[in-house]
Amino acid sequence: MHPSSPQTQKYAQVLRARAVARSDGTIALHAPAVGLWRGQPAAGALLREGAVIGQIEQLGALYELVCPAGAHGIVAPPDPAHEPLSRRPVAYDDLLLILAPQAAAAVAAAIAAAAPAAAGHGLSQRAPSSGRFYGRPSPERPPFLRVGDQVHEGQVIGLLEVMKTFTRIHYGGGELPTPARVTALLVQDDADVAAGDPLIAVEPLS
Repeated sequence: MHPSSPQTQKYAQVLRARAVARSDGTIALHAPAVGLWRGQPAAGALLREGAVIGQIEQLGALYELVCPAGAHGIVAPPDPAHEPLSRRPVAYDDLLLILAPQAAAAVAAAIAAAAPAAAGHGLSQRAPSSGRFYGRPSPERPPFLRVGDQVHEGQVIGLLEVMKTFTRIHYGGGELPTPARVTALLVQDDADVAAGDPLIAVEPLS
């Protein structure tokens, strides 16, 4: 099912989780506010600075929740005491996620080894986790991007559905140029993708 207006409404503002480096090399992400947390990333998802990690709901208002500066890694399996819920009550500074940067390095190496499949498209923005990709906000609205469009850091390029929860995919990160020009759309609307799959190909603006 393609996303409809409730999942694509504008957010009141963006909140950044609080990152705490732990002695074992992992990074703990803590809630920056009180509310109902939804859209929890699945275990094994690759996250980096600016990645959407769900939404905080407060008195009917939605706040998009993102990874803070310097936070990156693979999402560790949740604590059995905190099984994923569609909406989980959280208090300020509650633990949300544990990220493993070391595991992210291994995933990055695996993605690089598989790069020949997309080598003909040059630079590409990749899926942050597995799910169903949507290239437009809703069936009756135009796509987020077309070939030839310019794209900038932080711009929404699509939606990813995981367990009926929709999160925005933002352009940027790594060595991707900004602004850039879209040279190819590599995934069809309403298609299933795996973590690391290329979504769009770009080139620097001359």
